[in-house]
Amino acid sequence: MARAAKPSTLRLVAGKWRGRKIEFFEAEGLRPTSDRIRETLFNWLQDSIRGAHCLDLFSGSGALGLEAASRGAEMVVMVESNPATVRQLQTQVARLGAEEVTIWQGSALDYLAHLDHRFDLLFLDPPFNSHLLDSTLSMLGDSDSLKPQSRIYIEFPRRNPPQLPSGWQFEKLKTAGEVGYGLAAADA
Repeated sequence: MARAAKPSTLRLVAGKWRGRKIEFFEAEGLRPTSDRIRETLFNWLQDSIRGAHCLDLFSGSGALGLEAASRGAEMVVMVESNPATVRQLQTQVARLGAEEVTIWQGSALDYLAHLDHRFDLLFLDPPFNSHLLDSTLSMLGDSDSLKPQSRIYIEFPRRNPPQLPSGWQFEKLKTAGEVGYGLAAADA
């Protein structure tokens, strides 16, 4: 009989669940945002996160959405297409008692096509071996899903930075190894 895979863990950096570990299982394209990058990102967002409505597309391990909830986001919607990953996210949300988090199972593009809520913060960290970032940015650029002064976190292969929609610009931009990441603002 095959043994069940042991989950990997990462820790939440700050907030009400500081130091708590969340578990995730390996899945194709899953690349959890490192502690160091999350710490930098949430330092950038420290004045914007409390009370924010956040959309975590391509949730994967849940690191970004759960970190936002830990730091005081009022609402976090996590979108994930992999059913096994969704079940693991549901387990972690229940374990933390994260009532401000909602998980939506399905593709990010389908979610955006039916979006009826405007968000303050978006987290875009799709699998690097896909064209999902370009498609997602295009859809967001053509939608009204962002509030004025919305901010968009984007993680991408360092050597392949994304083309931002018209009217968007990076406020912050950094690299860590083979990962590029930045915080963009939209003129909504």
